[in-house]
Amino acid sequence: MRIQELVLQHFGKFTDKTIRLEEGINILYGENGSGKTTVHTFLNGMLFGLERGRGKAAANDTFSRYEPWENPNYYAGMLRFTCGGRHFCLRRNFDRASKRVSLICEDDGEELSPDDGDLTALLDGLEKGTFEETIGIAQRKPEAGETLASQLQNYATNYYAAGDQALQPSLCLQYLKEEQKALERQERQEEQKRQEKREEIEQNMSYVWRDIHKFREELEEVQGEIQKKSEEEAVKKQKYEEFYQQKLQEEKLRESKWRVHPIEYLGMLLAVIFSFLFLSKPWSYLWAIVLALVFGIYIWNRMKDGKKKPEEEDPGPDLEPEQASLEKLSWEEERIQVELKEKETIYGNLQEQLEEIETGSSPECCSRREALKLAEERIAALADEMRQEIGTRFNNRISEILSDITGGTYTRIWVSDQLEISLLKDGKKLTASQVSRGTLEQIYFAIRMAAQEILYEEELPVILDDAFVYYDDERLRNTLRWLSENRNQVLLFTCQTRERRLLEQAGLRATIVEW
Repeated sequence: MRIQELVLQHFGKFTDKTIRLEEGINILYGENGSGKTTVHTFLNGMLFGLERGRGKAAANDTFSRYEPWENPNYYAGMLRFTCGGRHFCLRRNFDRASKRVSLICEDDGEELSPDDGDLTALLDGLEKGTFEETIGIAQRKPEAGETLASQLQNYATNYYAAGDQALQPSLCLQYLKEEQKALERQERQEEQKRQEKREEIEQNMSYVWRDIHKFREELEEVQGEIQKKSEEEAVKKQKYEEFYQQKLQEEKLRESKWRVHPIEYLGMLLAVIFSFLFLSKPWSYLWAIVLALVFGIYIWNRMKDGKKKPEEEDPGPDLEPEQASLEKLSWEEERIQVELKEKETIYGNLQEQLEEIETGSSPECCSRREALKLAEERIAALADEMRQEIGTRFNNRISEILSDITGGTYTRIWVSDQLEISLLKDGKKLTASQVSRGTLEQIYFAIRMAAQEILYEEELPVILDDAFVYYDDERLRNTLRWLSENRNQVLLFTCQTRERRLLEQAGLRATIVEW
């Protein structure tokens, strides 16, 4: 990028002020109060805009300090520059009421949109904070700050081995962090669902266990009744067996006895014969018939009594009620066992479900978490390698620049990720607090120039606003020579003639801009 022309249409003390710039070193000379800082602020505002503060801060902010002295409502300017071999015209109106910005390619008339990032793309991603800590060096703040350190760390993280930023580990790590957070949210939601399911299962288990306990008590009670009834039935069976054996013996004895003894038959026969033979006729017939009838009835009754006695005797213990009761109890036992088994099966299934829930995250979530963790570790390791590589490259380039501008006095410098400085002089390692202010400003200058080379492929102008106040002539001569040899365009704002004199003495070309 090369700035060709600044047009301060209405900005601060200037109205329709045009400043043309060339390649190489441009010395913008002016006495104190001539407006050098105004021009510097205008350039910054054209590139990045001017935002007005809020409340009391608005009274003394940059926007208010550089409002046009004449016609404050027309607060505008124009900047022409080249970038990538193309010519562009950037116009801004800073006034809040009519704020607008336009960017046009003067080669083909293409209208670009700064609000959509076209200007930032032309500036190779340059932002205001990095501008002020790399190419825009002011006297009041020569040192590099946290913004540059952060930018370098981001670049080192995003740096690819081939030298570009096609692979961006920082974005990958950010994406992985977001995925991990999303996974954690998903796991929390799943855990909440698992907890609700766990509570539901535990509640169902308590109900089922209560039923199991009740059925076990009922089964124990029924089995006790069955045992009791079985014992009673066994006793009755034993009694019945004893009774049956006794009756069997009695029957045998009864069958072995005469119902009417033969002697009785003989006596009755003799009585009938005696009455028939020895009693007078006809009474003997009558008595014989009567005795025969009496003896017949007697014999018949004796025979009848012998048949009836076994039927009228006690048949023994009745086992049917006990057997019916046992059958009923056995059926009840079987029913309870079936229901108990069903409840135990349900309880076992609930236990298995609870164990599955207690295992935690699903296998998919576990696998995904492990994959994210592994990816993060590998990308972090890659990013660390990149930081080390870019750190080595950065320190080497700072050392080269510092050696050039100090005439070889300091040949080696180390700058940490937080821009902590240590350097080597005559074989001795020093810290930043052990060197002079002039040397320290040269170190910061070298850091800024090296950072610009690393961060931006497009070479950008170097803008210096009275940045060499603490440089002695030798330091300044070496620095100006380095700028002349290594930068396409330098804008040097100064109120002194020393820079012009040293450039002329060194035979270095410079464009002088005065107003």
